[in-house]
Amino acid sequence: MSAEIVPVVTRRGEEHTETGQSGGAVRVSGVSIQHTPATKIWFGQVSNEPGYRSFPHHHGEAETGGYVLRGSARIYFGEGFSEWLDMSEGDWVFVPPFMPHVEANMSTTEELVWLTTRTPENIVVNLDDVDDSTLEGYRRA
Repeated sequence: MSAEIVPVVTRRGEEHTETGQSGGAVRVSGVSIQHTPATKIWFGQVSNEPGYRSFPHHHGEAETGGYVLRGSARIYFGEGFSEWLDMSEGDWVFVPPFMPHVEANMSTTEELVWLTTRTPENIVVNLDDVDDSTLEGYRRA
């Protein structure tokens, strides 16, 4: 290992914010190619305001791991986004590469905050949006 590469701390408020976004899911990275020596990982925080959701999207070749830090989440997937998984604080999720999905904050009063890691990078491929009514149980704030 090169002596020139050393640990890098990204301080609160110094996160990289010009990363792939998807509607109401706001991503900031603490560890990424854009502002650290990292070459094979993206690690950041994703937040959804009360009653907000992402656009339908996928993460290309990237494998994604997520952890619900605060809030009530639902990931819609499958044909017409008719399948879903609910998660709450302390739950972990794996999303396979190229899987179209929608991330939703199921609360209309509390923020949803995820910790997310992705390899090799924060790939976000937005797809055509769907009407809220197609997402069973979802409602905006």
